[in-house]
Amino acid sequence: MIKVNFNNRQLTVEEGTRVLELVEKEDRKKLVLCQVGAQVKELHYRLSEKNNGMTVKLLNLSNAEAGRAYSASLRYIVAMAFYNIYPDVKIRFSYNISRSISCQAMTKSFNMSRAVEAISEEVKRIIEADLPIERVTVTIEEATEIYKKFHLDDKIEILQYRPENTVHLYKCGDYYNYLHNYMVPSTGCIHNYTITPYSPGIIIQYPRHDLDANIPEFEEEATYCKTLQRAYNWAEKAKVQTVADINRKIERGETLEFVQMCEAHHNRQLAELGDMIEKEIEDVRLIAIAGPSSSGKTTFCNRLRIELLSRGINPVTISMDDYYFDKAKISALQGKPVGKLDLEHIDCLDVELFNKDLFDLINGEEVTLPRFNFKLDRRETGKTIRVEQNVPIIIEGIHALNEKLTKSIPKHQKFKIYIAPHAQMNIDNHSPLSVTNARLIRRIVRDMKFRGCPAATTIDMWQSVRNGEFRWIYPNQENADYVFNSSLGYELCALKKEAMEALTKITASDPQYLVANRLIKTLKYFREIDDNSLVPCNSLLREFIGGSCFNV
Repeated sequence: MIKVNFNNRQLTVEEGTRVLELVEKEDRKKLVLCQVGAQVKELHYRLSEKNNGMTVKLLNLSNAEAGRAYSASLRYIVAMAFYNIYPDVKIRFSYNISRSISCQAMTKSFNMSRAVEAISEEVKRIIEADLPIERVTVTIEEATEIYKKFHLDDKIEILQYRPENTVHLYKCGDYYNYLHNYMVPSTGCIHNYTITPYSPGIIIQYPRHDLDANIPEFEEEATYCKTLQRAYNWAEKAKVQTVADINRKIERGETLEFVQMCEAHHNRQLAELGDMIEKEIEDVRLIAIAGPSSSGKTTFCNRLRIELLSRGINPVTISMDDYYFDKAKISALQGKPVGKLDLEHIDCLDVELFNKDLFDLINGEEVTLPRFNFKLDRRETGKTIRVEQNVPIIIEGIHALNEKLTKSIPKHQKFKIYIAPHAQMNIDNHSPLSVTNARLIRRIVRDMKFRGCPAATTIDMWQSVRNGEFRWIYPNQENADYVFNSSLGYELCALKKEAMEALTKITASDPQYLVANRLIKTLKYFREIDDNSLVPCNSLLREFIGGSCFNV
């Protein structure tokens, strides 16, 4: 017998008891996962002596890991529905607009629009049947035979990169699959979702943990949608749609060619940008650049400036950071003590002075800029400049696309650029790679190398960073004149070694282990690029691994 703290009660249970057995039957469908000690487990997890004295916490859709498991379980059910009705049709899941998942048919002759109703009914039937989803462990050889039966060739490909000798699969009735995530205990736990036709496939929406377990209202995001489609098309043409595709390039000795191909894709985007700005240079007075954390904004600004210089355009850069109020002023504005300030709020910037200086510079006036001394927490006098006609001003920062920040400048005089990685890449066809995880890996490596910041600290601050992105950056991305996709197909191969070193320092008892373990599970499938000298000195990736010619 072992003792556990369950729902603030001390229980004595037999070894081998499933956590789900401790839950009242009427409450089981409201739950997704559990946390045993510091580790997330599925509700079918059997308690053992090693769990003696631990706290067992139930997780619902208010928890981030539970939200991921819910999403993966819904994809599992959709894939199962397809297999039940159209066993020869291959499908691919991808992240899509409005925080949804898209499902497209990879079988070219298949008409997805005609299948939506049948798939929706089969998904509903599977959920209403409340079928158990059981985790089973098999050998690599056994997994290969199972995947062959279900025509999952892409999953067979990724098995060769799995360092373990065994494979976890999920069984539901006679159906087997694995989506590289935790799963709910039964299909009946999926009670809130939508399936909608959306060319060229279907859109699947599900509750978000950060929206009080509600499904976000679907919003058309034309700019973002075009960006994702461009990313998908490029990955298809370049043959880098899955981790196995990427690994093959390295195994074949094509690493240099692969790196250069990805960098050439960035160069082409910069050339497109240069063309667009050059054509409108008589009107463009302000170039505003924004994007989420670890998008490569600093290097991008340097490369864009060089691109414009090559066209005879010599832009001036102004730092938005120099327009911060001191913390005492911000504290008074927000009515909060200094230790609890929201330093990402737009009102932390002297918007009025920023607008006045921009207005005067664009109209040919000489302006003495401020310079913020972050060590002393005060604004000081900076350099005095004048901007010539047809010389654009570049600004970069979290609020750069926010019209409030540049309200004194007419819209036709502004060229707005949104930068972020948009990789349409999968571990396999049913398991899309999270670009948010890729950005976090970038930041972990950078913070460790250049800021003396361990991975645990970066992980701790990440949710706060994400909250700021959703509040201040993403709502403005649709206003961009150009979206720069800063993803590099080879980047996780180049980041793997240092990222793994940082992440493996986090132990199973640490609160950051849940995130660290998730990132490790993704990185382990990638082949390493041992020689980072293959990465050009002006690459955006140099911002994170070091050795940039821009010294960022």
